[in-house]
Amino acid sequence: MLLSADLEPDATASPFRWTVPGRYNIGVAICDRWAARTPERPAIIERDAGGHSRITPFAALRERSNRLAGALRRQDVAKGDRVAVLLPQGAAVVSAHVAIYKLGAVVVPLASVFGVDTLAFRLADAGCTAVVTDGPGAAKLAGLRARLPALNTVMSVDGADAGVLDLPHLMARESPDFDAVDTAAEAPALMIYTSGTTGGPKGALHAHRVLLGHLPGFCLTHDGFPKPDDLMWTPADWAWAGGLLNAVLPSLHCGVPVLARPTERFDPDAVWRLLAEGEVRNAFVPPTALRMLRAVEPHGGTRQCIRLRSITAAGEPLGAETAAWGRDAFGVSVNEVFGQTECNYVLGSWGQGGVSRPGTIGRALPGHTVRVVRPDATPCAPGEVGQIAVAQPDPAMFLGYWNAPEATAAKFAGAWMLTGDQARCDLDGFVSFLGRDDDVITSAGYRIGPAEIEECLLGHPAVSAAAAVGKPDRLRTEIVKAYVVLRPGHDGSPELATDIQRFVRTRLSAHEYPREVAFLEALPMTSSGKVMRRLLRDTP
Repeated sequence: MLLSADLEPDATASPFRWTVPGRYNIGVAICDRWAARTPERPAIIERDAGGHSRITPFAALRERSNRLAGALRRQDVAKGDRVAVLLPQGAAVVSAHVAIYKLGAVVVPLASVFGVDTLAFRLADAGCTAVVTDGPGAAKLAGLRARLPALNTVMSVDGADAGVLDLPHLMARESPDFDAVDTAAEAPALMIYTSGTTGGPKGALHAHRVLLGHLPGFCLTHDGFPKPDDLMWTPADWAWAGGLLNAVLPSLHCGVPVLARPTERFDPDAVWRLLAEGEVRNAFVPPTALRMLRAVEPHGGTRQCIRLRSITAAGEPLGAETAAWGRDAFGVSVNEVFGQTECNYVLGSWGQGGVSRPGTIGRALPGHTVRVVRPDATPCAPGEVGQIAVAQPDPAMFLGYWNAPEATAAKFAGAWMLTGDQARCDLDGFVSFLGRDDDVITSAGYRIGPAEIEECLLGHPAVSAAAAVGKPDRLRTEIVKAYVVLRPGHDGSPELATDIQRFVRTRLSAHEYPREVAFLEALPMTSSGKVMRRLLRDTP
């Protein structure tokens, strides 16, 4: 199969063949080519809390990004410079991305929920010379400027303030036309920091080709994407690899509009109302968010109004029970996909095409070679526990960690990029996820993946969310400890803890059930929706 910037992939074709063009620019591909073909086609639809919509067509996106690119160039931002984007979901995020790509600079996405220490580390480590933000973001940055000597320019979409440039005013002075830098597909374009669930966060530097590397799997798991009337939505922050590369950028590449709903927190009731409006046709929803939706599932005719035709999930194990509930609630299979910030969308399921098996992530997606390997990178036998690894070259694979050659080298074993995720693979190539290397629990000689335990815990009628970790134990090396968030109407009593233990033991095995159960109001999560188990291991 030929894949180029202007040809949408048929991921069902066999055999699959990558042909990535030598010259490619994400900004041109997701904006300018559509502005030239169908200028009034909607690109971003922003929906406020009152239900009012504002549409940004591709022609307007092109003009805004051109003016912003001109404004950045006037501030001496040049090819290769790192420019941070600190904004909530909305057209301004995409305008900034497109402008920076056209400049040949590198986008560093930052989540609006980040605190000052998190922002300071990423801005300093990346050596960002400019930031595109809003009023709240500028306020966070105000006290950090002295610690960031490379940061010369802070532009706010909300206007000027002390030390902050008025971006709308600057853009008004620039030309609506801009000649994009002719970038190689291999040129740096995007640097996304790892979530820091294990060790400190690292900047994963990606080339422009990374978007092309996502398209075959994306179009397949969204069941022949794009189709007429498709409209993509995700609650995931657009600064996260999942929000950007599992939803926003591939959709725009295919000319499909993206619905934006900027919120400070995930509100399941509001999401049910959004889906009941019937406009959303495609969605990427992290498993944690799906479980929150399940906990407050509405009654009545809400399900009948939902018109979703495709939905994917990633970031944490979906689990067979959540997948079954999602299929029943939305009327379509929830297709699980797997990847990392360093190399994303490489495994997945496609329920509509029969490529799905309960309890597994799925199989290698077209164009990607994925194995479960031993420590020496030799392939594991079917059923043998090992580490998920991805073969290079792969268009979705990162260029390396920013300023961290040793960490980059440690990520590879020969031709294989090691994910650090433990799994087993069956005879048909379906992969079952067990957990991160350092999340796997060693108890009485058994290696226990937390994912299966957590999925079982979620089957208990009182449990809304759960995480399992290993607790040091003199006799068994470690025991399984479960941290549980309860559904409304349930109290965390010793009797309920015992009932939860019995529930797991009778469904799994004697060595897998949690010998301790602790009740929490909420699990500690990263901004990308992953449970921070390292914090739980330090929680009494």
